[in-house]
Amino acid sequence: MSPRTLFEKVWSAHEVVPQTADTPAVLYIDLHLTHEVTTPQAYTVLRSRGLKVRRPDRTFATMDHSTPTETAQVFGGIPIKDASAARQVAQLESNCAEFGIELLNLQDPRRGIVHIVGPELGLTQPGSTIVCGDSHTSTHGAFGALAFGIGTTEVGHVLATQCLLQRKPKTHAINVHGQLGRGVTAKDLVLAIIRQVGVSGGTGSVFEFRGPTIAQLSMEERMTICNMAIEAGAKAGMIAPDETTFAYLKGRARAPSGAAWDAAVAHWRTFCTDEGAVFDQQTDIDASQLVPMITYGTHPGMSVDIDAKIPVTQGDAVFDKALSYMGLSPGQTLKGQPVQVVFLGSCTNARLSDLRAAAAVIKGRRVAAGVQFLVVPGSQSVKAQAEAEGLDQIFLAAGAEWRESGCSMCLGMNGDLVARGAYCVSTSNRNFEGRQGVGARTLLASPITAAAAAVAGCVSDPRDFLP
Repeated sequence: MSPRTLFEKVWSAHEVVPQTADTPAVLYIDLHLTHEVTTPQAYTVLRSRGLKVRRPDRTFATMDHSTPTETAQVFGGIPIKDASAARQVAQLESNCAEFGIELLNLQDPRRGIVHIVGPELGLTQPGSTIVCGDSHTSTHGAFGALAFGIGTTEVGHVLATQCLLQRKPKTHAINVHGQLGRGVTAKDLVLAIIRQVGVSGGTGSVFEFRGPTIAQLSMEERMTICNMAIEAGAKAGMIAPDETTFAYLKGRARAPSGAAWDAAVAHWRTFCTDEGAVFDQQTDIDASQLVPMITYGTHPGMSVDIDAKIPVTQGDAVFDKALSYMGLSPGQTLKGQPVQVVFLGSCTNARLSDLRAAAAVIKGRRVAAGVQFLVVPGSQSVKAQAEAEGLDQIFLAAGAEWRESGCSMCLGMNGDLVARGAYCVSTSNRNFEGRQGVGARTLLASPITAAAAAVAGCVSDPRDFLP
């Protein structure tokens, strides 16, 4: 057998029927993660056709997109304020009960953002295929899984058949070398990758992030990288499993144990790119040249170094429209730009290590006057761990808001919104027009850059605030 890439190994292991020139492949799905937003119509179709869920044991549900983050609405007995969100939460409870799907309900201490809960519980495992009705399912690729988002119709297909019709993507190696500098994080690295390849640079391909820099990253950092593969247009992002992966998974509730663990690790080790395997495309990144970054436009590829100027272009209508929406100008330096909101959260950057990093910046300091600093842990487990370490008290003492877990201000479906015209430094993954609220202006950045902005009241270089 000729040398194969990580992606090709996972794909071939799950290919039920190969694709032809006229038909897509039939791909088996190991794990179907679900939430309250993209499932209601799918369950309605199953119900109307008299179908059952094919593999309820391989289907898992949590609540995250529409759930409130104010404690009173989660645990205080106060009804969910947003009527649409309340309906979605109630509908998921009803559907899961009817179809026999395991659900982490609103008060479950394990509940959280689907792409944080899956790894925490050990559901996410190397060599598996994982789908969810959410773009950032690519997060799970950090474990060597082939994980990607699907639409509502496809959610129905997987519920009914545990399979998907898929065209086989191409492969694109992102080779990263060089040591990350002081104050440069995984978020800065992935923003730099997107800037270099472009927001359509991964279209029709699966990224494999590889090289010595990637190997040195923690699992949390790898998840941040894979989470945003979709923002470069990639079908998915993957990182080969290694000792860091196995150490993270060992002892997790849904991970194998005992003799099954040893067998699983031996199997997982086979999911790596063979020497001599050929990628359809390759991109090289020198991480040692990177500095903290921030976005200035209306897609994640529009980013600059923290102390650089916004580019000057001629005859680019998309660029001009983006800057007009953002209220910024070509040649302007973002550093020093006043901000009104800072959001620390999302499936990109709301894990314990992200909260620790931001807390280190803000400890002993105060949130600037006129700035709302919203801290939303990625899961109730992360929240509990952070509180056990006293991180919540650091944020609260500084004047930040400490909330329950959920997607929150990343997309504003639960009522956590940025006002029209306000600037928000956000640790989330998308800065599209209206993403955080009608007219909201989003500046994507790392947790430490966000914390620095909260203290300074403006876009700032996080290296100036590090211990």
